[in-house]
Amino acid sequence: MLRKPILIFLTILLIISFFAFSGTAQVRGKVRGVVVDASGNPLDKATITIVSTRLASQRYETRTDKDGRFAQIGIYPGYYQVTIKKDGYLPKVFEVHVEIEGDTNLGTVTLETASEQVVKNLSAADKTFVKANEFYNKGEYEKAIAGYEEAIKLSPDNWAYYFNLGLAHKKLGKMAEAREAFSKAVELNPGSFSANKEMGELLAKEEQYETAAVYYRKAVELSPNDPDARYNLAACLMNLGQSEEAMTHLQKTVELKPDYAEAYFALGSILISQNNRESAISCLEKFLQLAPQHEKAALARQLLEFLKK
Repeated sequence: MLRKPILIFLTILLIISFFAFSGTAQVRGKVRGVVVDASGNPLDKATITIVSTRLASQRYETRTDKDGRFAQIGIYPGYYQVTIKKDGYLPKVFEVHVEIEGDTNLGTVTLETASEQVVKNLSAADKTFVKANEFYNKGEYEKAIAGYEEAIKLSPDNWAYYFNLGLAHKKLGKMAEAREAFSKAVELNPGSFSANKEMGELLAKEEQYETAAVYYRKAVELSPNDPDARYNLAACLMNLGQSEEAMTHLQKTVELKPDYAEAYFALGSILISQNNRESAISCLEKFLQLAPQHEKAALARQLLEFLKK
């Protein structure tokens, strides 16, 4: 007598599970590519490690097949360090941006052979780096710094070691050391969005807006659909008195992220300076709608009261 209700319950549970899984899968992305040697021959069983630049514990790992191909699915959107390595070869490290339902194709990656001693040093550096990341995830930043510095001694040309070193220094409020590490990361990998963004952020906090804007421009060039990079560049430009260009980036910011409250406040400020009363009112009202408890909410209300007189 109880079988029918149980079957109905299980059917409903399976349907719910299916849709829950489908919904999760749809917001995740994919990274793929092909790994070959210098002669173009596919490399089997090369290891691909994908680690978030924001959270080192968010990690994925896969291997190439006999054709040198690999694909990692189910990756949460964000920026990642991708390390490709195989015994006897020099590893390569990339930064990639995984988008919602995105398919990030690294194309063909060529690994060069390395001497036994170099491979030994690189292997030791990688192990030290992984251990340092573990300390970082535990909040033991001094130990993480020591680990990153040791990894750099063993492999001084790996930009990711310097980037993570900068993050650890930043956590401890050691901004001069963080800036030095991020600067080296950018030098070794000018195409790193995250390293350029971090340099821009530190320089902006020091009110070096002109130099900060250079790094933020590069970040926007590397990832034009990142709303934070757009907004931060606009903030630098506003401090430099370049409101017209700032407005362009702010408009793009709210296009990319319609609930970006701070961008509406900044737009309202620029529109007030341009005597565009109606548009300024619209932006400030949108700001208050999105962030009624924001620290600038009281100022926004005062401005609206003035504009509506």
